Amino acid sequence: MHAAGLGCYDSRMPREIERKFLLQGDAWRAAASHTRAMSQGYVASSDRVSVRVRLAGDDAWLNIKSGGLVASRAEYEYSIPAVHARELLLLCAGPLIDKTRHFVPYGGFEWEIDEFLGDNAGLIVAELELDREDQKFPKPDWLGAEVTHLRRYYNVCLVDYPYSQWTAAERNP
Repeated sequence: MHAAGLGCYDSRMPREIERKFLLQGDAWRAAASHTRAMSQGYVASSDRVSVRVRLAGDDAWLNIKSGGLVASRAEYEYSIPAVHARELLLLCAGPLIDKTRHFVPYGGFEWEIDEFLGDNAGLIVAELELDREDQKFPKPDWLGAEVTHLRRYYNVCLVDYPYSQWTAAERNP
């Protein structure tokens, strides 16, 4: 048993399995099916858990992720009223993460390509959610280096250490 009498992790709980990549060129732009502007902030974050609020137009979510900065981790996401999200964004520490998300279908998968704004302008990251950690997927020609295990590429880290502060070496893993 864990602290407070809680049981061990239940593998049936919601999990996010996500891989992150840099991009090579702009060829992916022509394949985007749609885009969506988003703002998000972190109500709380630590090495063990983050609590995020995201607003995209009239849609909003509260998201709780655990397990650290790894490809597979527990994730709980709940729709909330947009007015609540706007209020929660005012409580967030640090600057908000503003980005445009591009949805790009490829080989039976849908890539989410985040183009960051503000202090993170210039950073573009492709993400792919999978059903299993070992799941195979086709890699488009525009896909660059994988950065799943590099802490600085996670949104929660971009609040404290934005892309505008990265060295040339950090921008080219």
